[in-house]
This record gives sequence, C-alpha cells and structure tokens, in this order.
Amino acid sequence: MDVKIELPQHYIEIEGSLVQRRLRNLKHGDAFAVFDEYGDIGVIGAGPEGLYFNDMRFLSWYGLRIEGQRPLLLGSVVQDDNAALSVNLTNPDVHSGGTISLPRDTIAIERTKFLWQAVCYERIGFRNYADSTRHFQIEIGFGADFHDLFEVRGTSRSQRGTCTATVTEDCVAYCYTGLDDLKRKTELRFWPLPFRLEPGRATFAFELAPNGLQSLFVSVLCGDGNKPERERFGPAYRARRRAIRHKTAGIATVESSNELFNEICRRSTADLYMLITRTRHGLYPYAGIPWYNTVFGRDGIITAMLLLWLDPNIAKGVLGFLAETQATTLNPLSDAQPGKILHETRNGEMARLGEVPFRHYYGTVDATPLFVMLAGMYFDRTGDIGTIKAIWPNIKAALQWIDTFGDADGDGFVEYSRQTGTGLVNQGWKDSYDSIFHADGTLANGPIALSEVQGYVFAAKTHAASLASRMGEPELEIKLRGEAQILQKNFEADFWCEELSTYALALDGGKKPCKVQTSNAGHALFTGIASPERARRVATTLLGRNSFSGWGIRTVASDAARFNPISYHNGSIWPHDNAMIALGLARYGFVSQAARVFAAMMEAAAYQDLRRLPELFCGFIRKPHRGPTAYPAACAPQAWASAAPFAFLGACLGMDLRHDLNSISFRDPVLPAFLDSVTLNQLVIGNSCIDLKLQRHGHDVTLNLLRRQGDAKVMLVK
Repeated sequence: MDVKIELPQHYIEIEGSLVQRRLRNLKHGDAFAVFDEYGDIGVIGAGPEGLYFNDMRFLSWYGLRIEGQRPLLLGSVVQDDNAALSVNLTNPDVHSGGTISLPRDTIAIERTKFLWQAVCYERIGFRNYADSTRHFQIEIGFGADFHDLFEVRGTSRSQRGTCTATVTEDCVAYCYTGLDDLKRKTELRFWPLPFRLEPGRATFAFELAPNGLQSLFVSVLCGDGNKPERERFGPAYRARRRAIRHKTAGIATVESSNELFNEICRRSTADLYMLITRTRHGLYPYAGIPWYNTVFGRDGIITAMLLLWLDPNIAKGVLGFLAETQATTLNPLSDAQPGKILHETRNGEMARLGEVPFRHYYGTVDATPLFVMLAGMYFDRTGDIGTIKAIWPNIKAALQWIDTFGDADGDGFVEYSRQTGTGLVNQGWKDSYDSIFHADGTLANGPIALSEVQGYVFAAKTHAASLASRMGEPELEIKLRGEAQILQKNFEADFWCEELSTYALALDGGKKPCKVQTSNAGHALFTGIASPERARRVATTLLGRNSFSGWGIRTVASDAARFNPISYHNGSIWPHDNAMIALGLARYGFVSQAARVFAAMMEAAAYQDLRRLPELFCGFIRKPHRGPTAYPAACAPQAWASAAPFAFLGACLGMDLRHDLNSISFRDPVLPAFLDSVTLNQLVIGNSCIDLKLQRHGHDVTLNLLRRQGDAKVMLVK
C-alpha cells in the first residue's frame, strides 16, 4: 500500500543526481550557466542545466548536431581560471544511401563558451582533416521555458506567465511576461547567418576545403529590465579575462611542495572569484551553483572569515552589503525584526510574487551575531576604523536584536522560532527540518537555542567590546564583557553533556538539552566559548570513530538516532564545517588534530572532479582504494567549501595577522605529512607586503622571510 509522505518545506526535488553526469558551471554577476560535458543544455532529461539570470532560467534547451547526430565527445574542461568552458568534439560516422559519407573523426569541433554582462557567448570552430572538401550541416536546437529556480528545484506552480517567440534574419527572441508583470527576454543571435532559422532551430551549411577552418558564433542575451550590451566574441572574451585578473590582483597566494595541493588551491581560488560578485559595497561571495547563486548572509560571513588572512576585502564587502540590508521593521512573512541580518535574497518571479518567502528573507538565527563577530575580526586584521565607524550603528542594532528578539524569554541564550508557517523550521546552518533532535530521535520543539549560536554570541560580544573601546564607549565595553562572561558560564552549565564528553546540540523550548554528538560542538572551540579542559574532551570526541569518518568530521555521529550518511545535515561531511572546527582545534593548541582533519579533507579533494571540494559529501566510513561517496544534490562550486583549504592551512600554521601589532605571527605551526613546505606570497598587513616560506623538518617548522616591503614584523612563536 502506498503511503503518502509529507516532504519538508522547500524540498529540492531531483530526477537525477548532480554527480551522475559531469556538469560544467560558469558564472558572471547574476548570471550563471550549467552545461553538460558537451556544452549543451537539457539534451538528456530534466535537471538543473540551463542559462540563468536573476533566479530565472532563460535557456532550458540548447543542443548541437552535425548531420542530425550528436557529435562524439573528446574532452571537456572549464579553464583553470573559470573564464570559459572548452569542449572538443568530432563528427560520428554519417551514413547516406547505405554508405558512410562522412567518416568519424573527419571534422574537429571546438566549442568555447563564457558569460559576460548577462550574455552567454559561444564560438564553435570547425576544421576539416580530410584530404578532400567536405560538406555538412550543423543544427542548433534551443528553447526557453522561463522557469523560476524554485520550479527547477521541484516546486510546482498552478499558473505561469505567457511566452511568445519572434524570428528575424539573424535572431530568435523569446519574450516572457511573468505574473509579476516583469518582461523577460531571451535573444539568440547567430553569425554567419543560418540558411534556415525558426523558433527552436537554426541550421547552417558548411563547405570546408582540406585543412579548412571556419567558425560559428552564437550569443544568448538575458534581459529582464537590465540593459545588457552585446559585444563581439573577441572583445567580450578579453574583457572577461581582464575582470578576473583585476579581482585577484592583490590577494595572497599559496605555493607548496605538493602539486596536488597546489591544484586544489588554484581551483578553490578560481571558484571563489567566480562566485564573488561585485556590489556597490564591494565584493560579495554568492553561495553556490546551481541552487544558491545569490547573497546568503551566513554563507557570505563565514566565507569571509575563512578567507580573512588571504583577502580581507571580501569581509569589507560582506559587512557593507549586510549593513545596508539589515532589517529595520517587523515583518513576520519574511521573519524580519529590527537589527536582524539578512538570510538570503532572491530576484525570481516566485520570490517577487511571494510564492516563496525569500525576496528579502531574515529567517536565520546566526547571521546577526556572526555579522558582529566578522566586524571585530576584520578590524583586528586590518585596522580599518573607517569601515567600523560606517557600520557602527548596524553593529549596535545587531547587538540590540541579540538581547531582545534573539533572547525573547530573557534567559541569556539566543533562540529561534519561525514567525509564520512558510518560513524555515530550523534557522541555524543545519536548517533541514529534522536536523535538531533529541537522543531518542524525537524532533525538538522550539524556541531552540543552538550550541554554536551561543558561541557566536559570546564571540560577537567579546569583539564588540573591543570595538566599543575604540569607538569611545567605555560603558558599553564593560557591559558587553560582563555579558560575555555570564554567557560563557551559563553555557558550560546548561549545554555540557558529561556522558557524551561534548556539548549538547541545542536546548529545546522546555530548556531540555538535545544530547546528541554533533559537529556543532566544534564551533564552541572556533568561537572560544569552551573551557580549555572541555575543549580537550570535545576534540577527542570529534576525532573519535563515531564522528570522524576518515574523510572528515560528520555533522552527526554514527551512533545517533537520526544518523544517515546520505542526508543533508544528519551524518554528512561539510568542508566548511570541518575548516571551522580545525580553526577551533588550533585555537586551543590541538594543531596536530587540526592537521589530521586537513589531511583527510585534501585527500577527499583529490577524488573530486576538477579537484573541487563540493558543498558536502556523504558520511560513510572511509574504505581502502576508493574516494568519498558524493552527495547527489551538492552544489559545486560552493563558496565556503572553496574557502576551506585556506582556512585549514591558516589553522595548521597558527597564522595571526594583527594590525595593532603590525605583525604576522605563526604560533607552533604544523605542516601535515603531505606538505614539506609552503610559500605564501603577497601577505599584506598595514602598509607592508610579505613573501615567506615555511619548511617542515621532521616535527619542526622553520620560517624563511623571502621579501618584505614595509616594516611589519614576522614572527615564529613557540
């Protein structure tokens, strides 16, 4: 008998795993594209493939045919800097009248695709390697469904807007008038002109002499009230590459003795600066492709934290954007409350209509204290008092939210509960509907006080106290330091689980602890709220067999009631979570344990396509001669996963960059076994720029200063 199962809200429905085919992703600004290995879209069944802009799919089908057949795939790769997708193909055997008229491997086909200013550009090059002239036809099929991203994810709609198609000599335009009254347009242009052009198909005839070359150019423009400017392929391609170089020009770089680690770092850098989008406040890392190509408060903050030593400009951009979008009024539909920091923003038709609550959504309990925490960390790193002065009212508003709306019952802990039935049930980073539960598996009822959130609040108030001192508010400084001390004491009393040697996952609405062994406790080390002795026990627990799979630390231990290694939050392994834990381990002096997690995660990355750490992977125990098991709906790239390798490295090196001391220090650094040496170039502190090399000698690490511009101190501290 069939049993009707009630799915969680905003469930991501997939007809096929994202890892069953090697998808290729490109992004620029608010546009992104998901292609198959051929550079096509939607040729094999439904899925996330498409050309998207502002959370809408502007191109849902795009396929190349030679003589009516799909070409043979030779190779497909996103270029090292993510500027373009390069695909090599050739023709299959073509039959005519019972004989082969065009033998396979005669015509070489090379596709180059990239995004620039809401336009997808493509050059398709053809070369004839036969010793005689060859004639062939090329067809490009295409279509635009104008589905909202949430429709692509599986949300059904009872009504949609209307779509029309128009054809001119060199162009097909699809125009969609949405239920939100916004007019969206997909415009495909071709050069040279096709000999036949109709809605859904362009057909070209080619004649190539021996060794002859010819190119076909296609541009696909996405318009929704913006004013994209179409350029020729060459100038647009050069502009795209210049923009990438400009974004990464001043960042620190990593070179090591391990070429595999170098590949991982290069891929992570390329992915990060593809996801990082310019706003009027500076740089902001969009969360990930395909589901999260937009601003997420929590994700942006944590990504900025993990990259603070490498590029503090990201933190500046994140702080500026989130300060401007900070809630100032009460709105239960969007979970907005004065002082609260944004969870996410969406620009698609469904969000604009309120069919999903994410137009400007504030249903997150942790982004607000994390915002304050990042402000303090950014100031410690840079001494940029101008930025702190500009957002000081926002910091104080966030602190006010923590003490009022965040702690509605006045018990000193920050809790959450959604304000309407459409918001997220759980509002920490583990926001699956079933991610907060008791030892027997019973779901916790709210309001819920998460363990890691209390750590974020502790760190926020500690950092804010220092900022208050700099801002000339000594009474506020004293108040915040006192509140942080009280919170630390109460946290130890109410969250510690002696029998588990770890902190509880959460307190439920009745103040009953959720006695479950989870990775959340590692964030208590990251924030410094844990006592030194209990931090030692948490470290041992997290590196025990139930939590540490061999590839990383699981979100939920394997002996927990709701453990599921294939789940999103209840037993999977997240690189950013492990990186934050590693930073916490190093903070308390457990650097060798941090190095163990670092090594495991880099070994996992070695098995990933393009050496790209995904959003998460499954939490199965590590087995010989095989890599970790992929999670079927993981985003790749994902910003905080891409930032993780740099955070792991900083943790193991004990790296600390302090503007007030004008120094870069390395406290008890440890290099894992896979690294003999690491060279860091363009480390900037104040007005100084440093290149240095750390070398492992057995269990010791030496420091060699290669170049110093300025007077900053560089120290190896034991």
